[in-house]
Amino acid sequence: MRIAIDAMGGDHAPKEIVLGALKAVNQFDNLNITLVGNEEQIKKYTKDHASISIIHTEEKITSDDEPVKAVRRKKKASLVLMANEVKSHQADACISAGNTGALMSAGLFIVGRIKGIDRPALSPTLPTVDGRGFLLLDVGANVDAKPQHLQQYGLMGSIYMENVRKIENPRVGLLNVGTENGKGNELTKKAFELLEELPINFVGNVEARDLLNGVADVVVTDGFSGNIALKTVEGTALTLFSMLKEKFMVNTKTKIAAVLAKSELKGLKDQLDYSEYGGAALFGLSAPVVKAHGSSNAQAIFSAIKQTMEIVEKNVIETIESEVKHLQVSTEEE
Repeated sequence: MRIAIDAMGGDHAPKEIVLGALKAVNQFDNLNITLVGNEEQIKKYTKDHASISIIHTEEKITSDDEPVKAVRRKKKASLVLMANEVKSHQADACISAGNTGALMSAGLFIVGRIKGIDRPALSPTLPTVDGRGFLLLDVGANVDAKPQHLQQYGLMGSIYMENVRKIENPRVGLLNVGTENGKGNELTKKAFELLEELPINFVGNVEARDLLNGVADVVVTDGFSGNIALKTVEGTALTLFSMLKEKFMVNTKTKIAAVLAKSELKGLKDQLDYSEYGGAALFGLSAPVVKAHGSSNAQAIFSAIKQTMEIVEKNVIETIESEVKHLQVSTEEE
């Protein structure tokens, strides 16, 4: 298996990207990684490795670049060359911790969509109290969605959770302002009807307050609401630990308590860190494209690589294509 990685994307590139890639190739025998970026900078952190190759480029897309323009104009940017590796079938999948909008644009314009999928969905796995996690899609690929887009998200999310996360008959919920049938705006009301038509375990509407309690394995929403939910979860976790740290530093007694509870607190922090579950896959594209968190360290990059390998090995893209085709045929017959 060959995975192309944008070595220059992310807050800690290329060091953490390279170290994460090294950890992966040392653990998985069937893995070959192509790092795309400045060769001189990449080689500061890696010696020659039989399973790692480098495509040199000095051009990159930054967080300040306008995504679509950058992908079209910066033809030699590391992110663009990475996507071209997938397009030319030199790589089975690709990963970047860089500009999210640029990655989505490269995915659409270079990698291409699955036939029958109107819009791809950016889909991270978020933590739950039982440690299983849930898939949230979409979190920003499309801020404006139509009911059929949410229907497609439900199908793709169910396939991923069943094949990669090994959750039998995953529960699919629709994010809404109440759990009762008929709640919400026109988008969610129509999406509810369409999700009921799918051959999936649709459990109906779910509320945001229940997400981390594991009310569903897959939660479907539009990119606007999904992005707000994602950043609320992330911000709450960061604020919670900031408040705990402040309380533990009040006096000698609390400082001693902090030392005694250090390992437990570290475990809780990891449990609330969604980057531990891997990256956010762009479902709906004709090959696996994964967005790692912008602040990813080597472990987060390793997790994203492992997740990407599973998507390839479990034929998730091919299964989505088959199910979408079957859904279209069924709709036409009706």
